[in-house]
Amino acid sequence: MECLKTEYEKNGFYSPISVVDTLTAKTYQSILENTEAEIGLLNYRYKIHTALDFAYQLAINEKLLDNIESLIGPNILLYNTSFVIKEPHSKTHISWHQDLTYWGFNDDKQVAAWVALSDATEENGCMHMIPRSHKNGKIPHSATIDKHNLLHHGQTIENVSESDAVSIPLLAGEASLHHGWTMHTSYPNRSNDRRIGLTINYISTDMYQTQTKNDSAMLIRGIDNYNHFDVDQAPSQEFDNTAWIELQKKEALIHQTYNKMKK
Repeated sequence: MECLKTEYEKNGFYSPISVVDTLTAKTYQSILENTEAEIGLLNYRYKIHTALDFAYQLAINEKLLDNIESLIGPNILLYNTSFVIKEPHSKTHISWHQDLTYWGFNDDKQVAAWVALSDATEENGCMHMIPRSHKNGKIPHSATIDKHNLLHHGQTIENVSESDAVSIPLLAGEASLHHGWTMHTSYPNRSNDRRIGLTINYISTDMYQTQTKNDSAMLIRGIDNYNHFDVDQAPSQEFDNTAWIELQKKEALIHQTYNKMKK
């Protein structure tokens, strides 16, 4: 744990961490794709752990949470999860950015875990990060119009020295961790297979939202002495249809927060 914390604090990220075995990751991928066959694609849907049980189980994985605790302490809220999926030979990409730019939090006691459900490789668009970029704090972003950019406003850090970037390949079942101010990107999928990952965002319980009074999170370890957030609920079954309807309402709230932070 100490090695992880040292590397994370130095570079703003750490990789890889084994979360589940390959067979489990592939099983989760099958559940995802079977669900998509019923209700449509689930790329970049918010708080998906409230509607899909396997996403919730990944988020509360004990090995993963032990590592998160070493970075932000024992009292942990699960704020958001979303699938980041790139279809084969698509132009979909994520531009250079910092996660915390539009989230509206008062502080940066946050860690993002990116869990691979399929192998993430250079060919299919694994993440690239700039070591030590988190030490610079918030960097100006430009809102761009790019239908292939998965980010909500196409937010982009311009003039990035890409020669400084480090690629973060992962095997299915592995995860990387990164800080909310770490600059990162991912390029299009040039392979014949889907690249599927689940992004999980954890925050310390003393964090709070500055842009809305109705944001939500879920306590998954420790004690919440602050109660700054409405409480998200875990799904009652593998796919919770009632929670899926509620999730879509919460998406609208998150987009309102993003729009406020854009101004």
